[in-house]
Formats: sequence, structure tokens, C-alpha cells
Amino acid sequence: MRMSKTARALLWTALGAGFAVIYFPLLVVLLNSVNSDTTFGWPPKSFTLEWWGRAVTNEGALHALWTSVEAGLAATAIALVLGTMAAFALQRYRFFGRNSISLLIVLPIALPGIVTGIALNNAFRTILGIDLGLLSAIIAHSTFCIVVVFNNVVARLRRMGGNLEEASMDLGADGVTTFRLVTFPMLRSALLAGGLLAFALSFDEIIVTTFTLGTGMETLPIWIYDNLFRPNQAPVVNVVAAVLIVVSTVPVYLAQRLSGGDSASGGRI
Repeated sequence: MRMSKTARALLWTALGAGFAVIYFPLLVVLLNSVNSDTTFGWPPKSFTLEWWGRAVTNEGALHALWTSVEAGLAATAIALVLGTMAAFALQRYRFFGRNSISLLIVLPIALPGIVTGIALNNAFRTILGIDLGLLSAIIAHSTFCIVVVFNNVVARLRRMGGNLEEASMDLGADGVTTFRLVTFPMLRSALLAGGLLAFALSFDEIIVTTFTLGTGMETLPIWIYDNLFRPNQAPVVNVVAAVLIVVSTVPVYLAQRLSGGDSASGGRI
């Protein structure tokens, strides 16, 4: 289908406007992280790396960063195991209630974060009698990280079929050997992409974390929110936010590259 020059111009204009709305505020954060003016006057008159030096030595930010990494890695590990097992169970077997279970697995990522946070807070403190802490936050993050892994693995299993695995077992390989030499290599990029996206989701999460993390503990997004309106911390907050942008972008970029590489060989994640 051919479009007129006017239609193409309108589409490019709309695309440019959309990108500007999305990415210009992020560019402002990056520029303010090196803006020498503590009031962040615009446009910046001069630049400095002083705020980056302060951020590197800020104990609160560093501790919050480590907490975010711990929660993200643990939640991703749990999501990889449970999400993969659920994907195999629902894709390879037919049983009553299969579609309902699939819906229940995917539902947590569609629920508002505040609803999930309140529900988990009540479950931990009132029903289970568990004190809130890093473990409760990891469990909470796992509820929506599982969805990402589950979706990636299910999509890959649908394309794989079972012919190669059946051929492997017909040749004498047992289930473990077949999984190790046939199934896992074909799932590897889907698992890696799902794990990267799960880590990015966990690392950025703030609403659910607020309701499930113990008192006196902070992840990096919570630290940013708590210090955002403190004048003496504002420059450091911009640096940490700039780092968070990069850290959040890298896993998504790598997952997209994995998807692109997979599409070249006949499919996409």
C-alpha cells in the first residue's frame, strides 16, 4: 500500500511527537545529573561530575542499590523455576481447568500494583504472621516476574513442538538427557530473555515493594522517592535516577536483541 507524502509526513510527525513525550523527560534527568546548578536551571549553563562523585559515596543509595539487586536476582531465580515448570505443565499436558489456571498465572501482572501490595501485606502480616522484610518483598516480586518467564517459555514451547524430543527418546535418551541436550538448548534464549525482563520489572518496582518491604529497608526506587524533595539530596537523586534508567534499559535491550536474533532463525520470543 502506497501512502501520500502528506500521510507519511503526518505519521513521522506523530512518531516524533510520541518519542519526544516519552524520552525528553529522561534526557532532562540525564542532563541534570551533570548540571552544576543545584536548582537545575534550564538550559544548563555548565556541567560537572561532582554529583556523580557524591552518589558513589552515598551510603543510603549504595545500600538501596544492593537491596534492589538482591531482591531482583532472587525474584528472577524463583520466577525462572516456577514460570518454566508452569509453562511445561500447561503447554505439554491437557487437563480440566487448564485455561483457568493459565489465566490465574497471568493475572498478577494485570492487577493494579496497589491492590497486589495491599493483598500481600494482609496475607503476610495477618494470615501468615510473617514479619515484613526482604524475603516478603522477594516473594511479592516473584508473583509478577513469573508471568514474564511463563509467557516467554510458553511461546517457545508452542513453536518447538515435540518432534525433536520424541526423536531423542526414540534413540534411547532418557528424559533428563533429552532435556539437557535437546529441550534446554532450544529454550535457552527464551529463558534468558524472560529472566532479564523479570529482573528489570523487579528492579523498578515501587508500589508493591512499599507494602511488602520491612521497616527501615529501601530499594533504589523507594530511596529516590524518599529523597526527591530534599534540596541537599536532589543532585544525587538525579544521578541515581540516571543510573536507574541505564540499568533498567540494558536488560530490556538485551531481551529485545535475543528476540531479534531468534526471529532470524525462524521465530521470535
